[in-house]
Amino acid sequence: MNIYINKYKQLRYNLFKKRYELGFTHQLILAFSFACLTGLLAQLRFYLPWTPVPITGQVLAVLLSGVLLGRWGGISQIMYVGFGITGVPWFAGLNSGLTYITGPTGGYIIGFVIAAFFLGYFTDKYVKSRVFTNMLALMFFATFVLIYVPGLTQLYFWTGYSVSPSKLLMIGMLPYVAGDILKISAAAAIATALTPKQSYNTEVDAEKWNKK
Repeated sequence: MNIYINKYKQLRYNLFKKRYELGFTHQLILAFSFACLTGLLAQLRFYLPWTPVPITGQVLAVLLSGVLLGRWGGISQIMYVGFGITGVPWFAGLNSGLTYITGPTGGYIIGFVIAAFFLGYFTDKYVKSRVFTNMLALMFFATFVLIYVPGLTQLYFWTGYSVSPSKLLMIGMLPYVAGDILKISAAAAIATALTPKQSYNTEVDAEKWNKK
């Protein structure tokens, strides 16, 4: 059993080291693949009767893009936003165009870019970020701060500043918390299983973790 475990650990190390050393073109292809995944999961949606913000599967793709691609995960989300604005129909409901970004959900989508860059930075910079509890904490922050703050801000502007803070939370955050916790937990578990627990580049804490 230990032989298989060690082989798996070596495999995930090799994959991440290879990913980190890939050239620009291959990194771009990987980023585009996660942009496509984000667009695909955007179609898994349904609306609640009291809010214009749909429940979708996008957050899972956003979190994993940062972890698996490093800072290129942020590039994948820039692609998702950029191509969607220019006409690729992969926003929720097969929508596209600048008007979607300026609508009630545009702030959340901008938050996707910030969250993916944030997770990518920590995943590539700190080995300890790849431990489950640390990854879970980072993903909670990425979701409930980096995605929801710009999301709620734009939603407030979109309503014409006409809703109270409690109403804003009711239409823009509270109905989604339970589902997002499930997505975060799943993403953190997947990330912990797939990421190496030793250095594959120039991590700040590489020396400490390589001794373990």
